[in-house]
Amino acid sequence: MNDAVPRHLRVPLALLTAVAVALFLLPLLGIVCSAPWSKLWTQLRSGAVHDALGLSLISSFGAVSIALVFGLPLALWLARGRSWLRTVVRVLVTLPIVLPPIVAGIALLLAFGRNGLVGAPIERWFGWSLPFTTAATVVAAAYMGLPFFVLSAEAGLRSFDARYAAAAATLGAGPWRRFRTITLPMIQPSLRAGLLLCWARALGEFCATQMFAGNLAGETRTLPLACSVAMEVDPELAIGLSLILAVVSAVVLTLLRQGWSPQR
Repeated sequence: MNDAVPRHLRVPLALLTAVAVALFLLPLLGIVCSAPWSKLWTQLRSGAVHDALGLSLISSFGAVSIALVFGLPLALWLARGRSWLRTVVRVLVTLPIVLPPIVAGIALLLAFGRNGLVGAPIERWFGWSLPFTTAATVVAAAYMGLPFFVLSAEAGLRSFDARYAAAAATLGAGPWRRFRTITLPMIQPSLRAGLLLCWARALGEFCATQMFAGNLAGETRTLPLACSVAMEVDPELAIGLSLILAVVSAVVLTLLRQGWSPQR
């Protein structure tokens, strides 16, 4: 690679690279250097932090469960062929990735709120409202995290060599057995990467959750929301929570790089 770069450009490129690395490194160093290490353990043991952590785990693992139940069949259908309908659905699935989170929250509220397209009939018929409940945090996290799983699973299914399943069929294996014993094991890296990315995105969800589920302590206040509240009343706690979320994100990326990625 060095041979392809002219000698007189190597120093400027190295300087530009160093600036780019610093752009990503300095904010993290700011968190690490500003963290109240002597108080961190005591702060993280508080009841408010435990409640926020519990809600974050509920919403993130709830999103992963929804991804498995609904995302895998959707990925199978998307990977099965090419048509205008699949293209439209794929755009709808991908949209939350590029959609501003505040717009996603408003959209969820207009769909499932008390006056929403679906929320109004549900409240009228069953007397139950989804927004500003713990369930709403799960729905918001799933809406923002599900696309990562679907796209990763679809990519794995498209790269799957169907000749293995065809060989199993000649040996008498039925469709379900072929899928369970051949397809799923061979696309496991894609499924794992998708689930991990879905979980990480759901864990860090903030804006859509705040708009759709609110910021109610002990009910809808997840770790990112608790971090936002703490920034106004206890900046040191906010820094500690930011450090925890940054470490979790780094662990997720490390797992992906060490073999959980489909590009292993």
